[in-house]
Amino acid sequence: MGSTLGRRLPVMADVAREAGVSHQTVSRVLNDHPNVRSETRTRVLEAIDKLGYRRNLVARALVTKHSRTLGVVSFDTTLYGPASTVYGIEQAARAAGYFVSIVSLKSIDKAGVRDALDYLADQGVDGIVVVAPQRSAAQALADLPLGVPTVAVEGGQAGDVSVVCVDQVAGGRLATEHLLSLGHETVWHVSGPSDWLEAEGRVAGWRAALEEAGREAPRPLAGDWSPRSGYEAGRSLASMRNVTAVFVANDQMALGVLRAFTEQGVRVPERVSVVGFDDIPESEFFSPPLTTIRQDFDAVGRHSIEVLVRQLEGGPQERERLVVPPTFVPRASTARV
Repeated sequence: MGSTLGRRLPVMADVAREAGVSHQTVSRVLNDHPNVRSETRTRVLEAIDKLGYRRNLVARALVTKHSRTLGVVSFDTTLYGPASTVYGIEQAARAAGYFVSIVSLKSIDKAGVRDALDYLADQGVDGIVVVAPQRSAAQALADLPLGVPTVAVEGGQAGDVSVVCVDQVAGGRLATEHLLSLGHETVWHVSGPSDWLEAEGRVAGWRAALEEAGREAPRPLAGDWSPRSGYEAGRSLASMRNVTAVFVANDQMALGVLRAFTEQGVRVPERVSVVGFDDIPESEFFSPPLTTIRQDFDAVGRHSIEVLVRQLEGGPQERERLVVPPTFVPRASTARV
């Protein structure tokens, strides 16, 4: 920075002076206006780089009425699924030219959701993405009056709010149909928490596949997404001689199931085949490497931002529901009977 500026931060007038153009021309370059000659644009960008100019986003928002910031409300980002979903949303938002402000809630109720939405609205965000994998969150969102364009991720039927989700029912089907195709008479299931829409969808897909094949659906063993709950379920399953195939609702619980089977001398896949869900980065290094169902979190993030931007650019539109298909990932934890 030159001596004429000292320690003062450069402003747009300094850029204009350095580039030998008007204040209006600098503004046009910053706003990517088409009516600027390429050599002029280059000269302005070089001046911006030389002076270290940073545009005043607050002032820009006052002029354009847009902050170029999107809000994200999430729950329990310690879990792989929600954390990966938020990451996918953040990356897609940045690629679309938006900043992101994230609020992570511990309690899921109408008051908590309302406070988060009010906080983001007060920040002047242009739109909001709510990661609502639990039924209580989706219901809270459906009951709230929303003054800002909003999209729900994994939000079930969230009232008049557009929804982007992975087809959890199809994922449950894929896992179960794979195990049946290997000759197993039936498939046992370790489910996620009952309040989670994802767990509900995976149970529905598992049950539908069994019913269509004319097979009896054993009573699911309930887990809480943690390896410990999978371990406890695995200890119960290991004591049942008629168990030959297990679909586990996420990979972390599948890790616990595999540990319990190893301790009880139940060989996988020789005696029991196991399928997980999520395809976490560690799943291919489990012992044995885990057959699982992959969720495309990048696609979920991309579609949620696309839906939100359509609302921002085109005004009120019909409620959208975009469903992302899951992918079957075969590995060494399943085998033919």
